[in-house]
Amino acid sequence: MHHGYGWGKMLKGCGFRITYAREAVLDVLNTTEEHLSAEDIYLLLRTKYPGIGLTTVYRTLDLLEQMRIVYRFEFGQDRAKYELTEVFGHKKHHHHLICKKCGRIIDYYDFNDEEKSFINKTEHALEKKYNFNIQEHLIHFYGFCPDCINQEQ
Repeated sequence: MHHGYGWGKMLKGCGFRITYAREAVLDVLNTTEEHLSAEDIYLLLRTKYPGIGLTTVYRTLDLLEQMRIVYRFEFGQDRAKYELTEVFGHKKHHHHLICKKCGRIIDYYDFNDEEKSFINKTEHALEKKYNFNIQEHLIHFYGFCPDCINQEQ
């Protein structure tokens, strides 16, 4: 688990400067399994880092996304949620099931052999077709979670 000094060392190693805000936001994202919004992060930070503002959290998240340290999940107006990318986080490779109604994100880890094989074949086919060296992938499935389906009935 990276925190405190670890973040600074890691970011410097990637050629990035560590700031108070970056370290604070990274610490929050590193200590949760949840996908958090900027507001969630701000509320969790407020007590430990009273000087930090919501605008700073937004700016920091934008920057961390550009640096490919966090993933952003878009749900329309100001409803984005964030998680650390696999390289920086502690979650193993996973895909996402995203509810279009309530915005819930379910991490999907337990790939069976058929699914793994399909994704590998697809990756190889795309590499060949576009002469493109694929380094990583992120797959989202959009639909409705069990709670939202039950509400409809």
